[in-house]
Amino acid sequence: MKSAVCYEFGEPLVIEEVEIDPPQMGEVKVKIAACAICHSDIHCIRGAWGGTTPVVAGHEAAGTITEVGDNVHNVRPGDRVVVSLLRSCGRCFYCAIGRPYNCEAEFPLDRESRLHNKHGVALRQGIRTAGFAEYTVVDQTQVVKVPEDLPFDAACLLACGVITGLGAVTKTAQVEVGSSVVVVGVGGVGLNSVQGAVLSGAAKIVAVDLLDHKLEAAQFFGATHIINAKRQDPIPVVLELTEGRGADYAFVTVGSSPVITQASQMIHQGGTLVIVGMPPNDDVEFTLNAHHFTWGRTLKGCFMGSARLSVDLPRLVALYQQGRLKLDELITARYPLEEINEAIESMERGEALRNVIVF
Repeated sequence: MKSAVCYEFGEPLVIEEVEIDPPQMGEVKVKIAACAICHSDIHCIRGAWGGTTPVVAGHEAAGTITEVGDNVHNVRPGDRVVVSLLRSCGRCFYCAIGRPYNCEAEFPLDRESRLHNKHGVALRQGIRTAGFAEYTVVDQTQVVKVPEDLPFDAACLLACGVITGLGAVTKTAQVEVGSSVVVVGVGGVGLNSVQGAVLSGAAKIVAVDLLDHKLEAAQFFGATHIINAKRQDPIPVVLELTEGRGADYAFVTVGSSPVITQASQMIHQGGTLVIVGMPPNDDVEFTLNAHHFTWGRTLKGCFMGSARLSVDLPRLVALYQQGRLKLDELITARYPLEEINEAIESMERGEALRNVIVF
């Protein structure tokens, strides 16, 4: 029996003993060493996206392979890995056109969980991962081997927040050198959009948030200008910073429809608005000025930073090892599994960039 954090909607997270089934064909079992808390996990456990309970959330994880099923070729027991929610079959329409992050195949793990409580009840693997557990079983395409000297608490951040925020800039939008960039919301994902803008050679990087300590972090991560939207309307400030035209790119990393509408007024004719943050189910519609977009503005969606996991994650590791990508600085605090409720409440109060559960 192993421990996992299980959740019923409306109740505190409770640590329970769970049974872990052996990995089946193409699957791997991972002993989790660290799992960061993302706002998507909070949406999951608060029921904002629906789904069934009991559920084990957590999807920014890293750990060690302990067992592999048949037909697993990319890792073996003892390998240190990052565990992501991304699965890819390599054969469907989206995989064939180079978009494995949109893979449409159904996997056995989509139909059945490998985790059960002591009563034999299946536990839903929240966001395809179930990282708030001592062990989990995932598809082999969800793991990428990382170097022995990469700390687990830094490695787990690569699973979602880093590849999403940075990838939105470098891969989804492909920001050019000298561009002007606005990042609305500078939590864990937004700070990585700032890092992506720095790596892309953006000339102006404007960070917008409601909290001063997050704006200060944005400056540390490379923002050239900051705007506290509680005290200033960011639209005229962005226009003033861009000679009245608006920015080349705006990235909305918070899941808020009104903020998307607001950000659409911060880009110039020919500019691009990128939706990065995932809203809850009750906040999925927003309003745009159609005339505004007929002048050449572009709206793009972004899922997981358009990441090709096996290719992009090693590149991010290399940037970290070169001192060009900040990971350790994203971690606000580390908590044991027993204090996960406190860690989540700290995230919900806006106190943390990323809190990490360490096992």
